[in-house]
Amino acid sequence: MRVLLVEDDAAVAQSVELMLKSERFVTYTTDLGEEGIDLGKLYDYDIILLDLTLPDMSGYDVLRGLRLAKIKTPILILSGLSTIEDKVKGLGFGADDYLTKPFHRDELVARIHAIVRRSQGHAESVIDIEGMVINLDQKVVEIAGTRVPLTGKEYQMLELLALRKGTTITKEMFLNHLYGGMDEPELKIIDVFICKLRRKLANASGGKNYIETIWGRGYVLREGAQEMRAMAS
Repeated sequence: MRVLLVEDDAAVAQSVELMLKSERFVTYTTDLGEEGIDLGKLYDYDIILLDLTLPDMSGYDVLRGLRLAKIKTPILILSGLSTIEDKVKGLGFGADDYLTKPFHRDELVARIHAIVRRSQGHAESVIDIEGMVINLDQKVVEIAGTRVPLTGKEYQMLELLALRKGTTITKEMFLNHLYGGMDEPELKIIDVFICKLRRKLANASGGKNYIETIWGRGYVLREGAQEMRAMAS
């Protein structure tokens, strides 16, 4: 998961980064509101974490600027301002949730997961696709009641496919999701990961193919992928 953190307090920013790193989130941090708006417009983040007291502009103005620019990325406000008026104002400007500092790591992570699930059309923490059950909170995958032993990157790829079921995910999108622009390997590594992931899912499901290849574009997870492949062959 890719997170943009807009926070001017270096100690808080470092603390949040460590919290998210333990969940394998890739975090980009800026201490300026103007840069936060620019980054939010340029890149595809799963969620934006926004402080309200920034050195160059109000967090409310950042929020308003993103929403006026039609940026639909979910936004979670992280602020020491705890009055009802502040919370109502933030939510009224288009924030998806409001978390008051200080906060516990587990609550922050839970809020992020819930907001991202809702933004992708999944209100529940479990996604069931033709007998493959993906638990987004526990980060485990089961087929017919048996856990599928996935590596961290295999799970991240499957989770991305599941959250965006029916949408083609390009290899570039996978690389960005897995490495966040840092020490990215060559594109062909995605084919290797997909091959291993498919093999594990097929072994656990009796040969079912969940992931469809969209030649020249990428991969997509959707119900009926196996049947569609059979009809095409």
